[in-house]
Amino acid sequence: MELQITNETNDAAKSYVVNKMIEYNLRHFPEDLKGRYQAVNLYLQDANRKVYGGLIGEICWNWFDVQYLFVDDAYRKLGYGKKLLFEAEQIAKHKKCDFMKLDTLSFQALDFYKEQGFEVFGTIQNAGRHTHYYLKKDIQ
Repeated sequence: MELQITNETNDAAKSYVVNKMIEYNLRHFPEDLKGRYQAVNLYLQDANRKVYGGLIGEICWNWFDVQYLFVDDAYRKLGYGKKLLFEAEQIAKHKKCDFMKLDTLSFQALDFYKEQGFEVFGTIQNAGRHTHYYLKKDIQ
């Protein structure tokens, strides 16, 4: 049998690949970390539930991975990003995570994340002609 590579939107195929990767990974993690996955979706909303930003992430074994953090322009510099990260860190502490990690580009929020206690552990130059930073914060 010869296999072919396709490039298509296929939710069933995507679920197969993701679930098989998780299954493989679980064979290599200690028992106390197995089953430690949780999506975390925090939103900034008004009384009418209109969204003005949020934090999308996941708890994965012993860490919290911040995938997206966004605040609409009109609400930046008002402390909402800090509040979102604080809430995520409280969830991470409650779930006994050892650290949080995230990434940002040089035109985004590097200084903001450093002010929140994150430290750069890696970079990639020329990522869209910018620098891509990878950051980590240990949970106390």
